Amino acid sequence: MSKKAKIAIVGGGVAGASTALYLSGLGLDITLFERETSLVNGPPFCHLHAGGNLYPDISDAQCIKLLKQSIDFLRFYPNVVDYRPTVISLPIYCSSKPHNLLPRLKKLQKEYERLIESDPQNRVLGESKEYYKLYTKEQILEIQNGKINHELDKWMISVSQNIDLSTIQFPLILVQEYGLNLFRLGAGVRLALEKSQKVNLKLNTTVIDIKKDKNQWNITYQKDKNSKRESFDYLINATGFRTGTIDDFLDIPCKKMVEFKAAYVTKWEQHKTTLFPEIIFHGERGTPQGMGQFTPYPNGYFQLHGMTNDITLYEDGLVVNSPISCQPQLGQNFIEKIEKSWSQDEVEQRTKSAIRHLSKFIPTFKEAKVGSKPLFGAQQIPGDDPSLRVAEVSFPTDIYARCEIVKVSSIIDMIDAIVNKLIDIGYVSKKIQFDSMIDLDEEDITALAEQICEEREYPKMLAHRSVLKYKR
Repeated sequence: MSKKAKIAIVGGGVAGASTALYLSGLGLDITLFERETSLVNGPPFCHLHAGGNLYPDISDAQCIKLLKQSIDFLRFYPNVVDYRPTVISLPIYCSSKPHNLLPRLKKLQKEYERLIESDPQNRVLGESKEYYKLYTKEQILEIQNGKINHELDKWMISVSQNIDLSTIQFPLILVQEYGLNLFRLGAGVRLALEKSQKVNLKLNTTVIDIKKDKNQWNITYQKDKNSKRESFDYLINATGFRTGTIDDFLDIPCKKMVEFKAAYVTKWEQHKTTLFPEIIFHGERGTPQGMGQFTPYPNGYFQLHGMTNDITLYEDGLVVNSPISCQPQLGQNFIEKIEKSWSQDEVEQRTKSAIRHLSKFIPTFKEAKVGSKPLFGAQQIPGDDPSLRVAEVSFPTDIYARCEIVKVSSIIDMIDAIVNKLIDIGYVSKKIQFDSMIDLDEEDITALAEQICEEREYPKMLAHRSVLKYKR
């Protein structure tokens, strides 16, 4: 390292907290500002997109990149992943057919095999030959009758017993895209940061102004009604959907969108002990037949997405920035949800809509009840393409990085790009291989994740994984 650097990271979401964790391993002096009382607040995520099979409309190139990024993420954060596969289903009303997905799946399987050959530690999704598996209707009926021929077949027992097989096309596709737990991620990265001697974590702290003075950033922040100012050599904007507010401080132009999304927490008492994979029902976004996502947690809790305007999406929930501000302006009703609370009527209405949507395919799921308030937040999308799924970081100036991830699995590529910039400047001499959370205790993560759930008024069971590591 040619000179000592003070790095300011504004925002303690998955991008900011992960960057702080990695850079602390390089010996840099890091200050992480987070306005909330805990880390990793923001839009709901529950899925490690190891191949992007939820998104049939995105390019093969984006899917291959998501596969590599997900593998990197899983190696970095093994303690926050729920090791269960995902089942992809196309309803009978879909114009597309399951076999249309096979060319992409074969490409992804081949790419996964290549990644393992290049580095055996990339074998985190199981064997490449089992990256995906097809199930005909006849095979599902055999499983329904108790015939198990393969270890992966055990995941299809609940599918065979609960899905109305007349509503879907065959074959079904089981793919190794795992679950991702935001509460465990918030807990794990907090515990890892607390072990570091190089990170000054400022929770419950709001950055209220940033000014550039020659080659430094003067940051004014407020905590406990007291304002302070500090100077830093490098600024990382990781404020999520609020990244435009920092650009406005700095008078830097940009082009971006923000979209409000929500997922719904339900309790299905009849299946509190049943082991489920995640189940995806493809559909056209924004229509009554929008994609349905059925995500299991322990003890009968399920998180639901429905890509319709009366469930996860909102007709006025996607906004763009204006010529006079980099920050897209969500409507006040969304800001109140993010900063204050939801109305109970809307919680009931949208959660019940989500239950009805999934019950079209899982009839007995109509017995499910509201489990808690929704998981919710706003997601940034750089540029002007709302279908973008792969984005990492941009560098408006030599000493300023703007984090622009859309999917959480992109953070390793994002960090890598930031480190390359820091090497160019002379703040870092070389990269390191840094495994962040392998040494953390499983019980410690669970205990803190439960505490975060309670603080945010969610069931403690959302802090748990249904499967730690299933046998291959």
